[in-house]
Amino acid sequence: MLPVFLSLVLVGAPVAVPLTAHSVAQAPATQELNLSDPIRAAVRWLRTKQDPVTGAYDASVATTALALRAFATCPDRYRSVDGPFVRKAVEFLISKQGADGLIADDARADKAQRESSTRVAIEALVALGDPDSKAALGKALAALGSEQPSSRDPRIPADVTPKDLQRIAQQILAEQTLPGRWEKNASTAVVLTAANVITLSEIERLLKKASGAPAVAPADVVALPKFTSTDRASALKALQRGAEFLARTSEGGKWGAPGKPDAGLTAMVLGALQSVPTPRPEEQQKLIDQGLAWLATLQKPDGSIHDGKLANYITSASIMALARSNDARWKPVIAKAQAFLITLQADEGEGYSEGDMYYGGIGYGSSERPDLSNLQMALEALASSGLEPNAPTYKKALKFLERCQNRSESNDIKIQDGDVLIQAGNDGGSGYLPGDSKAGFVELASGVKVPRSYGSMTYALLKCMVFAGVSKDDPRLKAAFEWVSANYTLDVNPGFETTKDPGAPYQGLYYYFHTMAQALSNLGVDTLVDPSGTSHAWRAELCGRMVAMQSKVDGSWTNQNAPRWMEGNPLLGTAYALLTLDAAMPR
Repeated sequence: MLPVFLSLVLVGAPVAVPLTAHSVAQAPATQELNLSDPIRAAVRWLRTKQDPVTGAYDASVATTALALRAFATCPDRYRSVDGPFVRKAVEFLISKQGADGLIADDARADKAQRESSTRVAIEALVALGDPDSKAALGKALAALGSEQPSSRDPRIPADVTPKDLQRIAQQILAEQTLPGRWEKNASTAVVLTAANVITLSEIERLLKKASGAPAVAPADVVALPKFTSTDRASALKALQRGAEFLARTSEGGKWGAPGKPDAGLTAMVLGALQSVPTPRPEEQQKLIDQGLAWLATLQKPDGSIHDGKLANYITSASIMALARSNDARWKPVIAKAQAFLITLQADEGEGYSEGDMYYGGIGYGSSERPDLSNLQMALEALASSGLEPNAPTYKKALKFLERCQNRSESNDIKIQDGDVLIQAGNDGGSGYLPGDSKAGFVELASGVKVPRSYGSMTYALLKCMVFAGVSKDDPRLKAAFEWVSANYTLDVNPGFETTKDPGAPYQGLYYYFHTMAQALSNLGVDTLVDPSGTSHAWRAELCGRMVAMQSKVDGSWTNQNAPRWMEGNPLLGTAYALLTLDAAMPR
């Protein structure tokens, strides 16, 4: 029973040498070890090594299987439904299976070689657990008989301690030749990188297991303050107070931790400060000009704008901040950034077709799964950049939007998760991405699970449909609008109420307010009617809610009940609040 590393040696592929006790001892331990980022960087690089025609990695069964196992065991646990970087690689392995069940590059090779490559392929297929490859897996297992491969990683001792795991991981990270890549020469890069992703992913899993499930104390939830509808003058006053807070916390047009400016926060704040009507206070305008100039210096050769993370999110926020200035100096920067965002879309350029679950979506640029939150940021940025309304990007995005919406007439998603079938419901709302929701699932009497719709993502869906040119009388848009009308509230982010955590309904609250304001404003709707028949002038009500939640001390906004997704940071909370007031401002 040979593990993957020894199997690779037998079929002729080079592999990393297991770490010795001496080398492990030289690696410094750390209490807060970040493995997700380097793993995700490596997965993104591995994707670029796939042959788009054959689906293989390095034209080899063994290397393709190793890459697949890396995708399947990494923290994001990719499967064939996630896209051609997995699906086509599985198809390549199956195409190499002979009548005897063995999976090998050359059907004429001696049996020992073919059995060795079959073991590696089995490890990958077992890790993936895809229903479509079960038949091929069964044939391969039968071909090996009683001698089955082992999935144990030989670089991780059976009696390893958490401290040792950290040291092993540090040593592996120290051996990177480039961020997210390990190679001694071009022929070893995919094998070494995939093998190290597998080991680092197992280390992360074991470290989490060793730490135990973190005890989550019940949230100290405080009901939001009462509010009344407000007028334009009061909303403007709150907006200006918030802008003064942001200006006081700036370091030369940059925002973040002291001495550590953050590009994402800075871009969001710059967009928010430009909500202040002109002519703005001189100091605020100076900070805006300084900040925009700094963002422009962060543009990479590929057009992205970021400081090493969240390429889509920060590029999108930067485009919106730069475009809002109407300064001709930034037009070339915006044009390059626009082109970058278009290339991020999961479409034919990356081997996707309309039948792929994530077709038309855009993600963070770190994880390989697109999501609705990132898509709505990107589409708004593209619209701000001047992308024409009938551009193919919007049309492709519509397919992704359909698969996020709980509307079975237009959502064809059916995901088999073990014995459970996940498919769309029919309430018209939306989850976070196809077949998944941050608010969990609704389990039907039949055992089918439906992603639970929630407020912020349903408003994001509406907003994106408007960008995609969907008309008000389209049944898809009407279904989403009916959901937000039926669930209208300014007290929580609706959809999270059934969770055990009392703070859950407050998660993403400012994001919810912001997306609500943008979606309804873009839709051209000034009132909603709730299930009781009450008509709501949402602009005056939402501005009243924001005014009531503003700090009386310094003019900031912070999500006290749920700091998740950085809403506990007053810089981001205040930026969201200003953008909300701007979009919702009573006329």
